[in-house]
Amino acid sequence: MPFYYPNWLNDFWRVMGLIFYGDRDHFVVPGRKRFDQELIEAFCREHGFALYDTASEVRRLKDNASDKYLEVVKPTDIPALLARIPSCRTIVTTGQKATGIIVSTFGCPEPPVGGHVEITVPRTMDFWRMPSTSRAYPLPLEKKAAVYRLLFNNRP
Repeated sequence: MPFYYPNWLNDFWRVMGLIFYGDRDHFVVPGRKRFDQELIEAFCREHGFALYDTASEVRRLKDNASDKYLEVVKPTDIPALLARIPSCRTIVTTGQKATGIIVSTFGCPEPPVGGHVEITVPRTMDFWRMPSTSRAYPLPLEKKAAVYRLLFNNRP
């Protein structure tokens, strides 16, 4: 799937399914071990979600998906990206590597997992740090969904 969070073992779309539809399998293609990209893209458009990488060039230092072995060669120009989407009011990261890039780009404090800080970029925005939806992150799916609900309950 040439989109975000395609790995079957990552629970991002299951979390979104639980929060928005009460169904962890809402975005799953029936009878298949994959997510429905068309359904996901429609969902993102409907809810005004934009997803983007915090790095435009990376190097994997080991042959696995762990951010621990990910070297950021070139971070994304996030201020330029945000200038192109003036309606964006919230930045959300789902991993430590992405959080670190936002913190270093804007010189802001790092929010706690499940929390947020206000940043100025130059407009005022909320910056949320959410738990990773990787199965390697030691939190059950339902508890991850509960933390993500806090974000969506605080949307303007």
